Amino acid sequence: MSFRFDSVSEVRTRLREVDYLSDDGIAGIVYLADRLGKPILVEGPAGTGKTQLAKSVADIIGARLIRLQCYEGLDESKALYEWNYKKQLLRIQATKAEGDDASWEAIEENIFSDDFLLTRPLLEAIRATDPVVLLIDEVDRVEVETEALLLEILSDYQVSIPELGTITAKQIPLVFLTSNNTRELSEALKRRCLFLHIDYPDMEREKEIVLAKVPDITESLADQVARIVRSIRQMELKKSPSVSETLDWARTLLLLGVEKIDAEIATGTSNILLKYQTDIAKAHKEFANEGSAFRKGGPFSQQ
Repeated sequence: MSFRFDSVSEVRTRLREVDYLSDDGIAGIVYLADRLGKPILVEGPAGTGKTQLAKSVADIIGARLIRLQCYEGLDESKALYEWNYKKQLLRIQATKAEGDDASWEAIEENIFSDDFLLTRPLLEAIRATDPVVLLIDEVDRVEVETEALLLEILSDYQVSIPELGTITAKQIPLVFLTSNNTRELSEALKRRCLFLHIDYPDMEREKEIVLAKVPDITESLADQVARIVRSIRQMELKKSPSVSETLDWARTLLLLGVEKIDAEIATGTSNILLKYQTDIAKAHKEFANEGSAFRKGGPFSQQ
């Protein structure tokens, strides 16, 4: 069996080449998943780079990304496969119109074949002959029954289709399952996965991410952005700013020609970072009450 990575440091270096700034914890789990052939369950707050990790790994290994976006009500027909009933019906009608005396057994064998199979993400990943990264996004949104289906597939990397038999993976794909912790996942699913928690980055790493992802931003402005976002996250908010929202804010400030962030600018652009009016009001109050905080030595300043 050939492996995709030779070391943890190689994973980290190659991820950096596609502007995903990982630490040794993240790189180590990706390395082990490759070596052990196990899925990775990535948990953490929304917007911390869980989905982007799967995309970046697919990018660096030259693999096709197959994504199953989970939602309440997702069932086997949307996750695994279903038969093209309209096409099957047309074939049956055509056979009768031609006066073909074929038996129902012959017709059934014909219509339950690959030509009539609608492949969904899980089966597509199992049948793939090219390198694949399978992303099962927001797995905590599905019902327990669908989670059981995932367990069956991730245990043996095979799918049983009654009409066609058992289809076994020709290669073991790298699998990422992401969760925002909206519900507790089963112990059985967790046992089959390597666990990775991705939290909000520390201030220095977030500054690095801003510098990598926002072309032309100055180091000074990136530093101010990272400091202010860190301070905002320390407030009691309904939803803290995600990394993607930090990047949106940095791009906004760059477009506005901002070089130094003051209370007025932070107040006027806070809706880029915060998406609930109660959170925006809290931030505005903090900015107004602590205008001096933007001056040297304050929590929002560039120290």
